[in-house]
Amino acid sequence: MGLQEEIDQKITEIKSDSYSMSIGELVNLYKDKEIEIHPEFQRFFRWTNLQKTKLIESILLGIPIPPIFVAQRTDGIWDVVDGVQRLSTIFQFIGILIDEDGKLLEPLVLEKTKYLPSLQGKKWDDSESYQNSLTSAQRLFIKRAKLDIKILFKESDEKTKYELFQRLNTGGSTLSDQEIRNCILVMENRNVYRWLRELAKNEDFKECVSLTDRSLEEQYDMELVFRFIVLRKIDEEELKKFEDLSEFLNDKAIEICRSSDFDFEEASQAFKYTFQILNREVKANSFRKYDIYKGKFTGGFLIPAFEVIALGIGYHHEKLHSMEDLDISSKIQELWKNETLIKGFAGFNASYRMRRTVVLGRQFFQE
Repeated sequence: MGLQEEIDQKITEIKSDSYSMSIGELVNLYKDKEIEIHPEFQRFFRWTNLQKTKLIESILLGIPIPPIFVAQRTDGIWDVVDGVQRLSTIFQFIGILIDEDGKLLEPLVLEKTKYLPSLQGKKWDDSESYQNSLTSAQRLFIKRAKLDIKILFKESDEKTKYELFQRLNTGGSTLSDQEIRNCILVMENRNVYRWLRELAKNEDFKECVSLTDRSLEEQYDMELVFRFIVLRKIDEEELKKFEDLSEFLNDKAIEICRSSDFDFEEASQAFKYTFQILNREVKANSFRKYDIYKGKFTGGFLIPAFEVIALGIGYHHEKLHSMEDLDISSKIQELWKNETLIKGFAGFNASYRMRRTVVLGRQFFQE
């Protein structure tokens, strides 16, 4: 198939349109719950008050705002694919933004900007201070301002929405791979996202991985939880096929969200047992290198060690759970004498490395 044929085929899989809508119309859609901006996204998209103020400033000055991308669901509701933070800022300023717990957020108070220093302390409508409020004319101007809306219709290929989300929210964005994945999970199945988030709060898990504040901010704890869930029982033939880990995990996220037979209870039990036994015996040393010459654990968290140890224990959790004389600490120290583990650490990409580490973990903890 040539380039033009490929283009023609893909074009037929994407049904879209675009038109302008006033902010007032978008406000009504939000109030009527006909547009979904996913309040959970507020923990991923981190705008400062000044960034939010600059958006309002741009609207007041008539500076063009980037288009809002939405995907039309089968129930007719618009899923915001790109533009969540812009719409959230507008709705928060107007005083109608709801958080993920269903609570009304405090209205946005603006800061001064280079071009409009008098925005300092301004609110949409301050009933206690006329001086701190926008005038009725200014509020009407904002309501009548138009935003370009790009609509991806429900007839489009089912993966198009998520591919579009990834393309629009990477590159210049500060979102990590897992933050992008979390957004996909929220759009696809909120309950699965919340289930994973609860697992990430498990105290045994948190103690064992002992992540930095930066890693936690970028949702790396959620990534580790999701890797455990996806890779623990993955077929070894499937493990050999994927090349890009992030793309593979994104596909798995959608697959689990749509699955009717995924055993969430069994996965939860495997996760909790794995980190319970690790925290009981090795705690924060669980995924650090054991120096066989110095006789102690050294360094920080190592993802290959996580792949061998956590996934290996998780794979055999039912058998290990019944072993009364199991000494995980000694087992892990013994593991670090294995040349396969040591050589599997450096110089390989994630997909190639995991073909070694995941299989090694299953073999080692089977003994």
